[in-house]
Amino acid sequence: MPYSKLLDEILRIQSVSSDESRISAFILNYVLKRGTEWKVTPKLFFGELLHDNIVLLFGEPHTAVFAHMDTVGFMARYENQLVPIGGPEVMDGDFLEGHDAYGPISCCARIIEDNLFHDFKRGIVPGTILTYTQHVEFRDEFIQAAYLDNRLGIYNALKQCETIENGLIVFSTYEEHGGGSIPMLLKFITERWKIKQALISDITWVTEGVSHHKGVVISLRDRNIPRRAFLNRILSLAAASGIPYQLEVESFGSSDGREIQQSPYAMDWCFIGAPEDGVHTPRERVSWADLEAMVQMYRFLLKAL
Repeated sequence: MPYSKLLDEILRIQSVSSDESRISAFILNYVLKRGTEWKVTPKLFFGELLHDNIVLLFGEPHTAVFAHMDTVGFMARYENQLVPIGGPEVMDGDFLEGHDAYGPISCCARIIEDNLFHDFKRGIVPGTILTYTQHVEFRDEFIQAAYLDNRLGIYNALKQCETIENGLIVFSTYEEHGGGSIPMLLKFITERWKIKQALISDITWVTEGVSHHKGVVISLRDRNIPRRAFLNRILSLAAASGIPYQLEVESFGSSDGREIQQSPYAMDWCFIGAPEDGVHTPRERVSWADLEAMVQMYRFLLKAL
């Protein structure tokens, strides 16, 4: 799968942690356009009640898939200063873009004495959102672009919509800078459907123990540790699937799983996603083979769980 029109469209939507409305609108339009072609046409929950979050109901749900829509980015402050949104790993000279009341913006990030600035020719209206200038490369073995985290998680979730018969697909917000929407979403879905288990469709990191081309990553822990009984069930199913996977054990980092674990609801969760390098830069890179393994593993687990 060296090229995907859907993924290309998702990656070219410039939207960050403080402005999910554009990617939320894309997902809504995609579901309305394609939903009748899927194995089960979902019931759609969105609007002011859920802010920019989206919930798709398929059949009689027993598992929820969470994919966050926000990304890292920057907010203009004063005197050409930039304030990071989330944790971008910015380098001096990275290209940024945005739009304020005076028109389009194209500039570079500048790091001066450990402080972050832009070099735009005029002042930018405070509060303006800037994103990495997107440059997507589809190669034989890799996809490289900004915001693969978590646009690939969104892509995987939308691919699950094609075949899922029973379940919830949840598109959440604000994961990149501490959370905020998951408690509300958990209340919404547990009160209606008594969901007890969740998969976190997100992208993880290449480390000394996780490599490209070895399959999707099943995370045994990050800063948080899922319930072992649920992990054992996931691992047993993964072994039976025949789909390539690798295991991750980390002591840092988190995801929407953190808020699920800290919630008052008895919901199991597991983070499962493809690994990338160049994390939170304009040069994030993921193996096509690992992304395909991610899509296939979710399809298998959503049927088996």
